[in-house]
Amino acid sequence: MTINLADLYHLPPIEWSVIADRLDRGVTQAPRSGGPDRHTCWLATINRDGSPHVTGVGAIWFEGTFWFETGQGTRKGKNLARDPRCTLSVATDEFDLVVDGEAEPVTDPDLVATMAAQWNGAGWPARVDESGTALTAEYGAPSAGPPPWTVYRLRAQRATGLLVVDPGGATRWQFDT
Repeated sequence: MTINLADLYHLPPIEWSVIADRLDRGVTQAPRSGGPDRHTCWLATINRDGSPHVTGVGAIWFEGTFWFETGQGTRKGKNLARDPRCTLSVATDEFDLVVDGEAEPVTDPDLVATMAAQWNGAGWPARVDESGTALTAEYGAPSAGPPPWTVYRLRAQRATGLLVVDPGGATRWQFDT
């Protein structure tokens, strides 16, 4: 389902394909590579007391969904183990995007290896750990905690996009899950 949030300005709804096609080209986190100075993905999870916890993550878009990783001992790891509901947001030069859904831990060795290769291609030298079900690397974001890092797939339930280039627009999508 698509809801045009900019109808009052007589703007057309944004086609999801515009968002997905741009994400397919990559959203790098390298400095001076995107707006405003770079792209950062922010992950919001739910603390035990119901309050939000927001932190930057090295998420990547692959095969039509966002993927991220974190250690099980981090606050976001503990929050996701208790309640997988989360929100991931990113700002690109063309649009702002917020995706709501559930984070699913991925332990299939082939898929973990595929995601390690994806992060390698994006510039982070991740590799599969000895268990075959998580990632390790010489370095990682301090907020990810120490390795091993669990890979998560974000199962999107809905998304809201704000197109910041012509013609503009704002749209909410509801996905079949």
